[in-house]
Amino acid sequence: MDSVCARLSAKGQLVIPAELREALKLTAGTEVSIQRQGNTLVLRPITSQFIQSLAGCTRGAGHEREHAHGDDEER
Repeated sequence: MDSVCARLSAKGQLVIPAELREALKLTAGTEVSIQRQGNTLVLRPITSQFIQSLAGCTRGAGHEREHAHGDDEER
């Protein structure tokens, strides 16, 4: 795995080094998914392949959301 260091700016911005952007074909405006796994951040370009990989991952989430927020209107 390639490993590089980068510095977070005062505005919370992070620059992805050019060699990684080129290798992953990232261009200005590319949307990126950021996922937290413990103390690690995982960045993934949002591509059609990425979106297809999400299919079914929220199955049953509607029931859980309704259970957790069913009384929201009462508040």
